[in-house]
Amino acid sequence: MTDATNLDEIDDEIIIALSDYLDGTLTGAAKQDVEAKIATDPKWRAAHTEMVESRDATATLSGLQKARAPVNLAEDVTATIHKRSAGRFFGKKTFGDRVPFLAILVVAILGLAVIGYIMYSSQTGSLKVDKPSKPPEPTGPVINQP
Repeated sequence: MTDATNLDEIDDEIIIALSDYLDGTLTGAAKQDVEAKIATDPKWRAAHTEMVESRDATATLSGLQKARAPVNLAEDVTATIHKRSAGRFFGKKTFGDRVPFLAILVVAILGLAVIGYIMYSSQTGSLKVDKPSKPPEPTGPVINQP
């Protein structure tokens, strides 16, 4: 790196183009154009060298190499928290989490059936259909009107 060349003195266009080039987002003619400028222009070459060095140094110092997370990371973290908190962290579960849905459904259907039977068999319930009764027979003399 020379004293005259510094990333502060380099045009933003060059920095953006080189950043895209180093990230691998340039394709086709744009990539070839940047490669040609790096090969021929000392300003581009110096900026490229400095950016590569700074990226390598940053990656080495910070240890930020890309690594995939384990497949079962979420389950392992949840199990560890549950084990260390003795169930207090995940202890408040809803009723639906503790009791299976099918059991709740069966109890609800049985409850509705019991309520329906009670209403049908009661004297004051309104589920029975009243059968029309015969009108009472007259007991006194019948008067015919013309």
